[in-house]
Amino acid sequence: MKGPKTVYTCSECGHQSPKWLGKCPSCGAWNSFEEETYVDVKASASTAVSGEKAVLLGELDVPEYMRTPTEISEFDRVLGGGLVVGSAVLLAGEPGIGKSTLLMQLCGKLGDDYKIMYVSGEESRSQLKLRAKRLGVDPAKMYVQNEVLVEAILKEYESVAPDIMIIDSIQTLVTQTAASSAGSVTQVRECASKLIAKIKADGTSLIIVGHVNKEGGIAGPKVLEHMVDAVLSFEGERSQTHRIVRAVKNRFGSTNEIGVFDMTEAGLVPVENPSAMLLEGRPEGVSGSCAVCLMEGTRPIIAEVQALVTQTSYPSPRRTADGIDYNRMCLLLAVIEKRLGLRFSTCDVFLNVVGGISIDDPAADAAIILALISSLKDIPVPNDLIVMGEIGLSGEFRAVASLTQRIAEAKRLGFTEVAVPQNQISRGHMDPSLTEGLTAMKGIYDAVRILAKSQKTE
Repeated sequence: MKGPKTVYTCSECGHQSPKWLGKCPSCGAWNSFEEETYVDVKASASTAVSGEKAVLLGELDVPEYMRTPTEISEFDRVLGGGLVVGSAVLLAGEPGIGKSTLLMQLCGKLGDDYKIMYVSGEESRSQLKLRAKRLGVDPAKMYVQNEVLVEAILKEYESVAPDIMIIDSIQTLVTQTAASSAGSVTQVRECASKLIAKIKADGTSLIIVGHVNKEGGIAGPKVLEHMVDAVLSFEGERSQTHRIVRAVKNRFGSTNEIGVFDMTEAGLVPVENPSAMLLEGRPEGVSGSCAVCLMEGTRPIIAEVQALVTQTSYPSPRRTADGIDYNRMCLLLAVIEKRLGLRFSTCDVFLNVVGGISIDDPAADAAIILALISSLKDIPVPNDLIVMGEIGLSGEFRAVASLTQRIAEAKRLGFTEVAVPQNQISRGHMDPSLTEGLTAMKGIYDAVRILAKSQKTE
């Protein structure tokens, strides 16, 4: 065996170089190279040639994936119905967001029927016991281990033979086949590879907790996300009590679903009606506020878009967007100025989505425009009005997907007037029960007419 040598590894793609580089020649990332001590070891049995022959795809039997429902409704929604037997799930989020709390609650739901092995490299067994006691968790078949060496974990895994294994977290583990420190690109890649290969061979479900870096991405090599079957992002604001679990990757389900939780003293509580939670405390008769219905997978969610437009005292006005893409805000401001002649060049513009959620649905364009004009002219948007539609550069409103589900959700929450693109109403494919109270919007001028109408009513 050769002695150790120093190499530089890209934390984004795993590309190695004998010297430090400012830009990775493989993926183009800047300042991503980290120094590591590399030991050239012989190929392990898992990487040896298996000698398996190629077979015709048509001759293979279609496997029926068995799922284990976690009994946590929002978590099952994101996973696509539950944990798939023999799958690896990566749960990533900022420190203190509630990852360990969610997993401990999962152990409480499944610990009586399934054998669970909880491996923690960050907390002692007494700390885990205190968290379990606080959450009211006392599973009969839950084993805890405080270990960071992968070889020792796999040895204990053989004796316990669990149905579900939880690793908290992958950045704390080390393996004897790599000489670098814990959390390095090599250690994370090798540890995850050993764990995933073992659980897939035995049909055990694996949940891996991952940290995030200062840029918001998952710490460690990018290849970690390719190795697992599902990547879940745990999001939320520290000043807010609700948390959102979003599927970034899912080989056994949709990547558009989200799960909403409310952080309480008793742990994370699933929120079955997130629209009511996001609209709670919405002000009445105040300009710059407009409701919109978004689609998160198959679930319609009504959110509130707020805008504040005020005269600036600086030569260059400020533009701030929280929960909305900054470039999208600039585009919509340009459309308003060009098509309506309203000037924002002497005003500071602040946009916010209440609740800390992020909007990437183009159907929110109409609500953003209405909120901006409402704040500029100080004309309140009617509280019983909800708008949805994508705006084009010519100022026209374009069709949005899943309009029927959006309208049904809006009417369920008490919105009596729904403004939608005109071409979708004229098609005539909509349920007659949903057409009552619809307002057609052909272009951006109709948004101004809605505000002018509400001002005359007042």
